[in-house]
Amino acid sequence: MKDEQTSKDAFFVRVGAIADEMIAAHGKDFAMGVLVLAARWIAEGKSFTEPPDDGAMS
Repeated sequence: MKDEQTSKDAFFVRVGAIADEMIAAHGKDFAMGVLVLAARWIAEGKSFTEPPDDGAMS
């Protein structure tokens, strides 16, 4: 279980660093929108690496 927690902690640090970069480049609203959209895509089982079937980002 310790290895799993270490792995989760490392991912959290990476996501935090990406969020900080997005905030610095485009502001808090952009960063929050991206993270909410990512959570929605995860919940819906959408791919992050393949374009949507209809060509739209929603």
